Amino acid sequence: RWVLNLRCKGSRNFMGALRRAVEVDFKDKEKHKSQGLYLLTTGIPDQETHTISAYVAEVCQGFDLQLHVCLFSVIEDSDSNRIVPARYANPTETAIAFKEIAQAAKGRFHWFGEAGIFESDDITMIVSEMEKANNYSQKCVFLVESLKQRS
Repeated sequence: RWVLNLRCKGSRNFMGALRRAVEVDFKDKEKHKSQGLYLLTTGIPDQETHTISAYVAEVCQGFDLQLHVCLFSVIEDSDSNRIVPARYANPTETAIAFKEIAQAAKGRFHWFGEAGIFESDDITMIVSEMEKANNYSQKCVFLVESLKQRS
């Protein structure tokens, strides 16, 4: 169930948007079968990462909620007349901050851009499962070969 589209209207007031989502839309949490928030963003929040991480850890635990972050890195346009955000970070610093926030909220982190996927918890999990399957397969081959040699 899609609950809410919170636009920060030009700012990156993540805390304000999150408070609105959890205090308004999740107060009847017993009525919801699944509870997850998806943050789609292109830049660092106005607030400090440790403040947000502490808040989401507390809120998400209290609501049995997960916050998943999808960070889209855009190529900066040096000739742009954009509004300068209250806080600036380069793409790598932004990704590190949002990964920490997603982990604090027991959610997943995905970072992609025009060039493709830079990092994704889902893809990391799939690759790990494939590596385990390959490892088990190699052990099975070794076991079969050793049994053949005994007989």
